[in-house]
Amino acid sequence: MSPQDVWANTKPGEGRGPSDVLSLIPSFGSAALTLIAFVAALSVIVFVHEYGHYIVGRWSGIHAEVFSLGFGPVLWSRMDKRGTRWQLAALPFGGYVKFLGDSNAASGKDAEAISRLAPEEQRHTMHGAPLWARAATVAAGPMANFLFSTLVFLVFAMAWGVPTTAPVVGAVKPMPAFADSLQAGDRITALAGTETPDLAAFIAAAQTLPPAPSAEYAIERDGNALTVQGPYPFPPVVDGVQPQSAAMDAGIQVGDVVTQIDGAPIWAFEQLRSAIGASEGQTVTLTVWRNGATQELDLTPRRADLPTADGGFETRWLIGLTGGLVIEPETRTPNPWEALKLGVSQTWALITTTLSGLWHMVTGAISTCNLQGPIGIAETSADAASQGGASFVWFIAMLSTAVGLMNLFPIPVLDGGHLVFHAWEAVTGHPPTERALRVLMTLGLSILLTLMLFAIGNDLLFCA
Repeated sequence: MSPQDVWANTKPGEGRGPSDVLSLIPSFGSAALTLIAFVAALSVIVFVHEYGHYIVGRWSGIHAEVFSLGFGPVLWSRMDKRGTRWQLAALPFGGYVKFLGDSNAASGKDAEAISRLAPEEQRHTMHGAPLWARAATVAAGPMANFLFSTLVFLVFAMAWGVPTTAPVVGAVKPMPAFADSLQAGDRITALAGTETPDLAAFIAAAQTLPPAPSAEYAIERDGNALTVQGPYPFPPVVDGVQPQSAAMDAGIQVGDVVTQIDGAPIWAFEQLRSAIGASEGQTVTLTVWRNGATQELDLTPRRADLPTADGGFETRWLIGLTGGLVIEPETRTPNPWEALKLGVSQTWALITTTLSGLWHMVTGAISTCNLQGPIGIAETSADAASQGGASFVWFIAMLSTAVGLMNLFPIPVLDGGHLVFHAWEAVTGHPPTERALRVLMTLGLSILLTLMLFAIGNDLLFCA
């Protein structure tokens, strides 16, 4: 989905299908792009997450000794005026903040080092600080990921704008045989005889029209009332190509117009959706119009589980295209408060959809192939980067939300597990014993490694 599609009040298109990782690594060049895109996306997300821990720890009086982006041998470092060493390490697949009194990057307690500190210095360690300071510092990492996502979505809302309430044409998507039938600035007063006083009425009228080669538009242009024949309001024009999809593999681009499916002409995106859904995974041939030329492309739809409005999921066959109105409605720049609400709602929608998807996978309602591993995420990063900077930044924001949510799971080793330990301390008056912590951390690490191996198996074997 392109960023601007989120704010447009248009008919939804198709979602992303299961990953097909191996087929997307045919050469060193593509593998290098995949690695670079993945490292870039991960580095941004890790920095945001760890900076959340660092800055709230600093504000609450906990001293950070090291802020590291990456693990292993140090490539570059500098000491700031507060005594924190900022460094870049050779293995760019994560990062950490090591606070005073920590024995390792996972915030294990260095009892010997802490015992050598004066009481007032122990207050500045992660283990000697008040409970509220420790809990706030731990929670700040995931919260920073959510805040980052919200701010990115806010900026996109401000940059792309939101549709006005008036049915005024901002731009017209290129369509064969309909050059200049609708023009920027036209106000659509009626569609096929139905009056359209506002954009919502135009969309409602468009949704009632059966697919047809053309539709009648009553418009106002430069003060004159005109009637023109234009394309069907929801044409089979590609608004977005989903990463890791059959459409992307086939080379379909934004702006392409699908004119035929298996030789049969189509005029509506819904016809494309229905034909793909009825294919049951069989290869289909699309005739695509692009910049005045046509070409035929063979695509094999892929099964995917998509969220529904009631919080459930439905299984469908998809090729990974999104569509919308034939026009791009006139837009306005939202005020900062409106943009903030849009950013928050988008982040919240991602959180709720992810939780719902995980629950449906656990209960067996949808396939576990919906769980991507690092290879699948890396491939999706490369696909998003190949579509341009805006799509890549949007993907990073979505991934940041996912990382923040994952870290809140109550699994030892993750931030959520530490918050559970802090909750235990708040209730009982003392933290878990060192022995219990070691056992629980080992268990948590085992769970994470098991999930990681399962997800990699999805990428390479089970769902490839």
